[in-house]
Amino acid sequence: MTGLVRLDEQRSVTAFGNDTLFALGIVVILTILFLPLPPFLIDVGLAFSISLSVVVLMVALWISRPLDFTAFPIILLIATMLRLALNIATTRLILSKGYEGPDAAGHVIEGFANFVMGGDFVIGVIIFLILVTVNFIVITKGATRIAEVGARFSLDAMPGKQMAIDADLSAGLITEEDARRRRRDVEDESAFYGAMDGASKFVRGDAIAGLIITAINIVGGVLIGVMRHELTVSQSLDIFMRLSIGDGLVTQIPALVISLAAGLIVSKGGSRESAEKAVFGQIGAQPRALLIAGVVVAALALAPGLPIAPFLLLSLALISYGVIVPGRRDAAEKLAREDEARKSANAASEGLATRETLRPAEIELVLGRQTAGLFMQNSNEIAVRVSRIRRKFATEYGFVIPEVKISDDVAIAPKSYHIKIHGTIVTTGELRPGEVLVVYGSGNRPNFPGDLVSEPAFGMPAMWVPEMYSVGLRQAGFAPVDNASVLLTHLAEVARVHLAQLFSFRDLRFLIERLDPDYRKLVDEISPSQISNSGLQTVLRALLSERVSIRSFHLIIEAVAEIAPFTRKAEAIAEHVRSRIAQQICGDLADGNHIKVVRLSSRWEVAFHQALRRDSKGEILEFDLDPRMVESFSAECSTVVQSNIDAGHRFAIVCGGEIRPFVRLVVERMFPTMSVLSHTEIGRTTAVATLGTIA
Repeated sequence: MTGLVRLDEQRSVTAFGNDTLFALGIVVILTILFLPLPPFLIDVGLAFSISLSVVVLMVALWISRPLDFTAFPIILLIATMLRLALNIATTRLILSKGYEGPDAAGHVIEGFANFVMGGDFVIGVIIFLILVTVNFIVITKGATRIAEVGARFSLDAMPGKQMAIDADLSAGLITEEDARRRRRDVEDESAFYGAMDGASKFVRGDAIAGLIITAINIVGGVLIGVMRHELTVSQSLDIFMRLSIGDGLVTQIPALVISLAAGLIVSKGGSRESAEKAVFGQIGAQPRALLIAGVVVAALALAPGLPIAPFLLLSLALISYGVIVPGRRDAAEKLAREDEARKSANAASEGLATRETLRPAEIELVLGRQTAGLFMQNSNEIAVRVSRIRRKFATEYGFVIPEVKISDDVAIAPKSYHIKIHGTIVTTGELRPGEVLVVYGSGNRPNFPGDLVSEPAFGMPAMWVPEMYSVGLRQAGFAPVDNASVLLTHLAEVARVHLAQLFSFRDLRFLIERLDPDYRKLVDEISPSQISNSGLQTVLRALLSERVSIRSFHLIIEAVAEIAPFTRKAEAIAEHVRSRIAQQICGDLADGNHIKVVRLSSRWEVAFHQALRRDSKGEILEFDLDPRMVESFSAECSTVVQSNIDAGHRFAIVCGGEIRPFVRLVVERMFPTMSVLSHTEIGRTTAVATLGTIA
């Protein structure tokens, strides 16, 4: 509370000081009109008037636009009143004490009288009249006209500017705050030019008043000197003319400076720079004009009767400036271009970085803090092993999977890792630095201390054992797996499960471009008239989703060309392709020289066929199997399949061609990696060994 009181007191003192000083200044100016002042205070007032005019002129030179000095009309009025008040005060001193000598009205008037007039009042009269003429006829009249036209145009343009601001605001190009600021600028501009139009009349009146007051001082002083102080006419003229003209000069010089400042302000127009930048910048923008002007001035130096030195010096200055300016301008433009290029490059890099942020990595491996510390030490080895996995996938499945992005994240558990596909976490796992993983499956569990877990890639029973027991584990017939192998095996299995998602349109274009010319011609024949590239991509993804390799891409194109004229359904096309590459499918699943299968009993074959709903043309519309039968089939399938998996067999489930996709739909929920074949997908020369029947 005390702090708030002190703050309020400080604000009150500051406001009181500013307001009071300003008000007292106005009161003092008005007081000068009525009360006599000693010569010392007259000198102070005249010095202040001259200083104020110089300050106003400097501010007018350096402002960027007229609205930056909206207080100018107020200052102009105050300065005019100050000069008139001082004029009256000096008149009182001149008429009352002028007979005492040249310093009767103060040393400032005496100094100007001696300095400007040079001891001859005739010279002073002429200079005074010239100053009044220049101020009244040239500067003040021109500034008044500019202010008048500016006020008129500003007032006429106000509705259009307001409508433009409203249009920009409605279009969302500017904010509400910007609109308020621009409206305020328009209003201030109109008010400023209107005030300047009126304030210019003050300057004109000041010039006329100064001329009249000077004439009154001369006439009145001569009469007072002759009639009251018994001076001769010549003595009175010498004394009172000198004082009156000195007083007029002291008054007119600040008035001339203020008038010049007013002219500079209203003549800035649409310029957005200070006066010297506008003048030198725009003149220097035409170096050829400077060079030609320098040559002309040099020719004048050679003219007979004219002095050589000043014209020659000016010629050299113009030519030098005309030569230097282009170099500086080129250097400035070069720096500006480099700066713009740098900004564009930064913007492009930021945009690229932003786009890269918006586009997540297709495969990303995110490591916890301890896991990252474990693998970053052997980053080269990890990179080599990942490249081997990608090369193996390319050979096995016919396309190159995307690069694996490896990153760390302190937000996840220190020993865990996440595997992301297209930015989405699909699986997680945990590693044990300093331990090895022993996968024993359905065999005997190792007789070593450790923690029982499920192997992350295939879910098989496993055990984490301290690394110090690795030798003993090998002697006992187990194969301990290090952390890197566990992680990369899990990564490879995840990639294998998500092959369809990883196969992009870019990969399809690459496969097409690698085809022989004859097959590329075949692709051109069927695409897009019979099947689009996106449709072909869908067919390939359907194959990859069941881990069917697309390395025989030319055979796949032939099969698509055979069936595409008769159907546009990607599922039907994929089934036809599978039958055409049956030999490859069986070869990939073969165990030695034969393929092991688990058959579907006739009961389930009939049940699945009866669940197919067809239209009038015989096309399959939907699959509608009773949920209880789905549960029964799942239980029987799980029993048979799991027993064969535990026995270490590599096999596939075989069923009829029409129901194969739907059998696969049920089986993949329990065994995502299990292959389901139709009878037509078993090659003629393929030996088949039946492991059992789902019945």
